[in-house]
Amino acid sequence: MNATLTEPMVQDELFHPTSRPELQVKHETIDDLSAVFKLLADKSRLKIVLALAQNGPMHVTSLVALLKQTQPAVSHHLALMRNNGLLGCDRSGKHNYYYLASKYLCDLFEQFFRDKGDRDQAIRFDAFTLSFARREG
Repeated sequence: MNATLTEPMVQDELFHPTSRPELQVKHETIDDLSAVFKLLADKSRLKIVLALAQNGPMHVTSLVALLKQTQPAVSHHLALMRNNGLLGCDRSGKHNYYYLASKYLCDLFEQFFRDKGDRDQAIRFDAFTLSFARREG
């Protein structure tokens, strides 16, 4: 068997860019989004956000039952997200009802696309496009 050695592959400009790309998003926007993603990286907090998105405002006891965690643990998650602007809280008598502070999230994503200069408000991936549009009303 004859084995032939081939020339090393020529690297294209993907590996040797002629100029350095610049990030078009403000550092403050990146910091804010990073804080949100850090909070949502916790499975319990993500479940809370998804439950509130599906059901609307919920009392702590409902979230405790959903997560099968203690009330102090759930209250801790709620406090973290409330302090970071993800959740709001309405008091009705002795009870607190938590809800998604969706205006905050919408404002944050709008700022991201505004910084990025993307009028289409979309991020394109190989297999899909993620888009953002604020609902009227």
